[in-house]
Amino acid sequence: MQSVVKPGSQAEQVGRLILAVVVILFIPALPFGNYIIYPFSILTTWFHEMGHGMTAILTGQEFERLLIYADGSGVAESRLDGDAGPFTRAAIAAGGPLAPSVVGAALILASANARYWRPALFALAGAIAISTVFYVRSGVGLAMLPLVGALIGVIAWRAPDGLARFALQFLGMLAAMSMLRDFDYLFTERAVIGGNSMLSDTGAIEAALWLPHWFWAGALIATSTLMIGASLKYALSDKSKPRRPLPRPNNVLQFRDRKD
Repeated sequence: MQSVVKPGSQAEQVGRLILAVVVILFIPALPFGNYIIYPFSILTTWFHEMGHGMTAILTGQEFERLLIYADGSGVAESRLDGDAGPFTRAAIAAGGPLAPSVVGAALILASANARYWRPALFALAGAIAISTVFYVRSGVGLAMLPLVGALIGVIAWRAPDGLARFALQFLGMLAAMSMLRDFDYLFTERAVIGGNSMLSDTGAIEAALWLPHWFWAGALIATSTLMIGASLKYALSDKSKPRRPLPRPNNVLQFRDRKD
């Protein structure tokens, strides 16, 4: 029987992305599923907290350490200059919620072109390893992140092409869908993290700028949705497919200039 779905077609790409979403949604429902998905939940927290830390560095501040707790929450601690303005503080606060969508969009885009499959996975594994050495300072993070990074590295190194591509799509959709996990948090002004009550990310933006935290929650969700939507649109479009040169007719002579 001939396959209905042509390899490399848009239908195959859509099917793989749908499969990635189904796996993410239904793994927790399986026996021991929560244990299987747990390391990847820690990874999404890493995306979020590293977003805070990298934004702090990009704005000229000092990223000190990253803490991840057993319940999947986390904190990125940065040292800010005394003259750090409100926009700097707001940018650092927004960097966390936006980071998973930025990473997810990048991985989805990389999954659309075979030349980027393994480099993207190696880059992610390397980033996890480097951040664990320099920034992660909690037992859960030190235990889980190296395992996840090693798994991603092995897939990039030894896995068949199909598995490498699916890993990118799975991780991309996992990062993108982590916004759903944080939905309630974004619409909360304060939260308890690691046993301490503190401003949520949107609460911190409200404190630094103007307008209520729920406005910033809506703005962050809209921005993330646009990024993920644009990446999916490109990944599923014909523009992401490498163009093959048209075959020349057999009766056409081809001449090549000789350069002395």
